[in-house]
Amino acid sequence: MESTNQMVIVGLGEVLWDMLPDGKKIGGAPANFAYHISQCGFPTYLVSAVGRDELGEQIRDTLSVAGLNVLLPVVEQPTGTVDVELDGEGVPQYTIRENVAWDNIPFTPEVEALAKRTATVCFGTLAQRGEQSRKTIEAYLAAMPEEGVKVCDMNLRGNYYSKEVIESSMRVSDVVKVNSEELVEICRVLGVEFTDQHLVARDFIEQYKLEMFIVTCGTEGSFVYCDDENASCLPTPSVEVVDTVGAGDAFTAIFVAGMLGGLEVRWAHMLAVEAAAYVCTQAGAMPVLPDDIKERI
Repeated sequence: MESTNQMVIVGLGEVLWDMLPDGKKIGGAPANFAYHISQCGFPTYLVSAVGRDELGEQIRDTLSVAGLNVLLPVVEQPTGTVDVELDGEGVPQYTIRENVAWDNIPFTPEVEALAKRTATVCFGTLAQRGEQSRKTIEAYLAAMPEEGVKVCDMNLRGNYYSKEVIESSMRVSDVVKVNSEELVEICRVLGVEFTDQHLVARDFIEQYKLEMFIVTCGTEGSFVYCDDENASCLPTPSVEVVDTVGAGDAFTAIFVAGMLGGLEVRWAHMLAVEAAAYVCTQAGAMPVLPDDIKERI
């Protein structure tokens, strides 16, 4: 366990059980992010909530065995579950249970204390579907040190987002990551004409004063736009896909880890691409990453 004064990296938002065809596995984008970045040796926490039920206890036990620090207040709502069905290419379709524990994350004194020593946080829009969790996420971001880095991995799911949540999330963020389908949808919701991905990314960087805007495009590659005119563009490796659950979260985690490790943007991007591709070859969102990736951070 790290010192109580040490700055930490945090995944903030949903933790749940992905009910996959071959059994249940822990999921939730912030949980996946926290697990993967913790593998790189950074002091990391997951902040979420679980219910007073066996599934909640199983999440605590599983993450403890994985060596991940957690701050998981117990609330009256049940622990979250998601039914996951995979199409012929291993791409998941989600049915997300509503009014569950991670919709009701409380802003406890312990959560506030952790926020005050958070160097980097990753959050998304999904956990903001519930009023309580949305207020907690807003309070957490406001309580962070001024120099703290806020990463928003949009993670649009179903109809669990709005113009207000998308705009407010981008406004408080330093880095925003979306996939190509989400980018088109965000433009629609915000009333922005989508003509060219590069122009839209530059416009968002300028409008929301972002340091980076990241777009992943599945098999078509990925792009990291910075506040200058340069962009890092890399192809997606061809791999034997088992499923793509959590691949985007691994991308975010390893990119952030690379940047925290002092790598240049393109090198951090390369490692993120490798990590995402590897996760696609494994079942579930939280495989142990190859030592080769972790050692280069």
